[in-house]
Amino acid sequence: MATLHEAQFYERLPDNEVRCTLCPHDCRIRDGGRGACAVRFNDGGTLYTVVYDKVVSREIDPVEKKPLFHFLPGSRAYSIATVGCNLRCSFCQNWEISQWPKEELPRGFETGGGAQPAPVCPQLATIEDAVVGEAVTPEAIVDSALATGCRSIAYTYTEPTIFYELAFDTATLARDKGLKNIFVTNGFISEAPLRKLARVLDAANVDLKFFNPDSYRRISRARLEPILDAIRLYRALGVWVEVTTLVIPGVNDSEDELRDIARFVVSVGPEIPWHVSQFYPAWKMLDRPVTPVETLRRAAAIGREAGLRYVYEGNIPGEKGENTYCPGCRALLIRRYGVRVLDNRVRGGKCPQCGAGIDGVGMSPG
Repeated sequence: MATLHEAQFYERLPDNEVRCTLCPHDCRIRDGGRGACAVRFNDGGTLYTVVYDKVVSREIDPVEKKPLFHFLPGSRAYSIATVGCNLRCSFCQNWEISQWPKEELPRGFETGGGAQPAPVCPQLATIEDAVVGEAVTPEAIVDSALATGCRSIAYTYTEPTIFYELAFDTATLARDKGLKNIFVTNGFISEAPLRKLARVLDAANVDLKFFNPDSYRRISRARLEPILDAIRLYRALGVWVEVTTLVIPGVNDSEDELRDIARFVVSVGPEIPWHVSQFYPAWKMLDRPVTPVETLRRAAAIGREAGLRYVYEGNIPGEKGENTYCPGCRALLIRRYGVRVLDNRVRGGKCPQCGAGIDGVGMSPG
């Protein structure tokens, strides 16, 4: 059995109960139970994370895959993930690992934003031993990232908030070694942990899935407002932010909803890149078609009309919606095919044609 690791951000309550304060679910968890993410376990009034030392994925990705188009373009990110998520999106592309703890671990609580006691609560050891993944330490992750020549570590694929302790300790070591840190996140995180994380975080791509609170509640089992708050706070704390919206036909593709999202992003900062990405049917949402290219083009136009400087059409390689253009003179600056950078003409963080500054981190090649 691996060494147990106490969780951060929780309150002890009477009768060995705890309240987890890592994310806005604020789960109140009885002794022997788990929170909505299913990977934080109350044992005798102490909350533990069961994914501190096990990852299910370690990959080397173009940073554009996150997607981050204005953060060290053309570089590689060492990407890690554990099982688990604090949302339950019915269209999740990575549901096999994000929902694994809720589907496969012994039941201690029926999870989902609150806690309902089950007749039998398994022991923490049972949960810990059952979690899948490769044994890791923060030190080993950083050493591997350095050995591959990656310039950053990305906490991604599943929701990194739920493996906060592993991510934070790794990010702290990574920063000391000169690596950048990236969160690819649903944004459902509470203020205190976000403020602490921002000390060692350099960039975040935040999914803004809908602008309809009811859609968040029904489809993702979350709330909209905390995600909007997180986007605002990431930017206010100096983290480079990009926003992604998976455009789902008949769900969030109306002009009104797309315009609301674009206006919100502009209100946080017109320099924030907005990625409008093509939906493919997945997991429990198999009744919707693939997003038409024309819909993405319309979404991108809405973003530009709202005042966003950079809007990208994702998951449609070759359609040229992934290129970066100067917001001043519209010169082609970074040419991409999907997530592969073909040519980068930014020089000294500026457009070589008109001299306009190009927003981002490390935008010039080299």
